[in-house]
Amino acid sequence: MKQYIVDPFTNKVFRGNPAAVCVMDKWPEETWMMQLAAENNLSETAFIVKEEAGYHLRWFTPGTEVELCGHATLASAFVILNYYEPDAKQVEFNTLSGKLTVVRKGNLYEMDFLTYELKEIPVTDAMEAAFGSRPIKAILGLDLICVFENAEIVQNMNPNPSLLMKIEGRIQNATALGTDTDCVSRSFCPKLSIAEDPVCGSAHCQIADYWSKELNKDTIIAYQASKRSGTLYCHILGNGRIQISGEAVLFAISEIY
Repeated sequence: MKQYIVDPFTNKVFRGNPAAVCVMDKWPEETWMMQLAAENNLSETAFIVKEEAGYHLRWFTPGTEVELCGHATLASAFVILNYYEPDAKQVEFNTLSGKLTVVRKGNLYEMDFLTYELKEIPVTDAMEAAFGSRPIKAILGLDLICVFENAEIVQNMNPNPSLLMKIEGRIQNATALGTDTDCVSRSFCPKLSIAEDPVCGSAHCQIADYWSKELNKDTIIAYQASKRSGTLYCHILGNGRIQISGEAVLFAISEIY
């Protein structure tokens, strides 16, 4: 079985958010997929099986299966459209989050996702203790978004994973207004056995939606300020959906025995 390592949301290796992509003829045991995800020790390993209509796609962190992953969806589309269907312009995936379509547009791969209802919640002392700085606002959707006064705070923070485990949200995001981009963010995921997700596509279904409303614009260029870093191009469609685009680059192809 071939396994591809792809760096999405970048055009340079060793940047973006590395994902493993396994294209298979049939589904193995779920325990085996969990073991391979743990062996890879990447934030996400994607497993793909071709069906009559499109492909079935599942995502695993080193600790659990998840219902949505943006960067591994981009990586999966990159693999299918470059190594399995190079003449195709788009690919459809059947997932736990429904049907996901990825369209190739030049060097970008455009994904179409749902947005989530966002509600403002009180900023707490627990949030301040976990992040090491007090947010000026807190927003809760599927994940927690903590808004900080400036990008420098977000870029330099060193949050406490054990304290992050105790506050709201599946993923705890820190974000602020950007300078060269519309916003700067980081995503911390100890509840998913990931200390920090280098570039989190699914989190930007909420982060970009929030900044779109704050900045009164439907196109958001987002920068993820992890050590690897990456750029996401987000377009809010206004019908409960968002398009998130990014580049991708191949790092390795290996054979799993």
